Amino acid sequence: MKHLEPGSPRAFSFGPAAERYDQLRPSYPEAALRWAVGDRPGLRVVDLGAGTGIVTRSLLGLGHEVVPVEPDPAMRERLAATAPEVYPLAGFAEQIPLPDTSVDAVVAGQAYHWFDRDPAHAEVARVLRPGGTFAAIWNIRDESVSWVAELSTITDDDTAGRGLREPTPAVESFGPAFGPVARATFGHTTEHTPDTLVGLIATRSYYLTATPARQRELERRVRELCARHPDLAGRDRFPLPYRTEVYRAEAVRGAG
Repeated sequence: MKHLEPGSPRAFSFGPAAERYDQLRPSYPEAALRWAVGDRPGLRVVDLGAGTGIVTRSLLGLGHEVVPVEPDPAMRERLAATAPEVYPLAGFAEQIPLPDTSVDAVVAGQAYHWFDRDPAHAEVARVLRPGGTFAAIWNIRDESVSWVAELSTITDDDTAGRGLREPTPAVESFGPAFGPVARATFGHTTEHTPDTLVGLIATRSYYLTATPARQRELERRVRELCARHPDLAGRDRFPLPYRTEVYRAEAVRGAG
């Protein structure tokens, strides 16, 4: 998978949409987060690439101490407003502003594909205590449902020559400082209306970095899908199914 530069325009495209992102992006199943960090409460967990704090709030609800790390100031501002009990730190996966061996787990929710993997792996290993875990998590729309597959066709449309589909996970290793990567999948759904589905698409980097004309075209085609597909037409609300993919490994030695 091709990686995007941490400082690329797409990586920093979310800040202007921080409120909408926080309201409309899906959370993660509790079982997925428990599997990612372990079932023991009271762990010190880094939410790496924390965004607006969707993972942070869920981990707090599971009884963990959470340290959010996020490079985008607008996203950090939204996180601080929605989770005032934590203090989000400015930082990157490649430069985590924490001491060595200071945390029990690191979780990257919908963020790992932005990382420069080799230096990020070394940094994560550095801050983890021996035996700590690193987990990369993605919510992926379940394209086995016909209308969801059509939605992906719309958002993946390459007629503008942009090739903008956001990456899907493919993790074989977190590097030499980690043991084997285990994988688990969890299903869940979120509820939408045609308006909120358009709003959800408007939180994606391919939309946020598109031209106004391309944005309008995406909005029009999503609304048209809602009006004509037999699973959606005439419905005020409908479920959007996801599968949550979690990749997890244990730190086996320090990065140095």
